[in-house]
Amino acid sequence: MATLKTIAPATFNTEHTIEIGHLNLWARFMNYADTQKPNHTLWFFITLMVHGVLILPIPAVLMYYFNAPVWVLAITMTCFFTNIIANMGGAGIRATLSFFVASVFIHAVLLLAFIL
Repeated sequence: MATLKTIAPATFNTEHTIEIGHLNLWARFMNYADTQKPNHTLWFFITLMVHGVLILPIPAVLMYYFNAPVWVLAITMTCFFTNIIANMGGAGIRATLSFFVASVFIHAVLLLAFIL
């Protein structure tokens, strides 16, 4: 007598494989971002903490001590709200990490430009 089997064989492969070959810096970053998909919420909190504690005070310091123009504040607020909207809007981990790294890089350039 033929019976129906209700248990399907487990054939799903959930491992993330990375091709080894000639990878540039952007491809390595994207491969790293793909491996961080299970930690997306953690990266959201890291982004919030770094922006709130380290990056948001930068324009105040630059404007008060180094006479930076007001557009430094506009750049900082744009980076902050871009990261918040991307994370709360459900963007992928690639966008989350890309916006975060771009924001940190932009503010490092701002610090170097006004302090040096």
